[in-house]
Amino acid sequence: MPEVTAAYQPGTPCWVDLAAPDQQAAIDFYSQVFGWTGEIGPPETGGYAVCLLNGKPVAGIMAAMAMGGQPPPPTVWTTYLAAHDADAAAQAVSSAGGTILMPVMDVMTLGRMCIAGDPTGAVFGIWQAVDFPGAGIVNEPGALIWNELNTTEPSAGAAFYKAALGIESAPIEGADNYYALKVNDRPVGGMQPMSEQMPPDTPSHWLAYFAVADTDETVAKVTAAGGAALQQPFDMMAGRMAVVTDPQGATFAVINPKPLQG
Repeated sequence: MPEVTAAYQPGTPCWVDLAAPDQQAAIDFYSQVFGWTGEIGPPETGGYAVCLLNGKPVAGIMAAMAMGGQPPPPTVWTTYLAAHDADAAAQAVSSAGGTILMPVMDVMTLGRMCIAGDPTGAVFGIWQAVDFPGAGIVNEPGALIWNELNTTEPSAGAAFYKAALGIESAPIEGADNYYALKVNDRPVGGMQPMSEQMPPDTPSHWLAYFAVADTDETVAKVTAAGGAALQQPFDMMAGRMAVVTDPQGATFAVINPKPLQG
């Protein structure tokens, strides 16, 4: 079922959010493309917008603001990995060779979080749920369906995520140089080497995939709303997918997945 009714297991992608220079424009864009509803939040939450699909939280959009003398964050979708204890997870990240970019902090009564980088440079979040477990709907059109680590060093990435967060990796049969990331032997994401099609200065990164009913139609919506296609729709083993950017430069993937074999 697409509705999430149980807590996310540690190591599982549980949330994604976007920092955008123009927050309202981003909300409007994703509402057009995916049918989300959302509005800029109150000042006490920094204006953070929790976007909904069918009344369930599906993703966050915030204004990209400079904090603590640092430049504003890049316009990217950030993948958050679930943790029982954010402080312990942050320590494990550091011990395994990662970097804590934003220290652990409370998010009101919703949970505790930090932002980290793995040894290959990919940035991700850690989320310890309290009142807010994360995405309330997944794996259906308009919702998150997959999170993929694109890395310059797959072996280093695999070793890091296992040591820091207990995420196992294993080759996927029939997929050249593609690995499943597993929690309790259940695939929760993917990992692959950086594609030669990417610009040479592209850093290692996590890519969020959103499910759609029609990939070609969605790409047409993206371009009509001011975004662009980096990879036009194509068929692959998991379905028909495309890689796109929104008008402010945030990259994400869309996929019409093949039905699961019973």
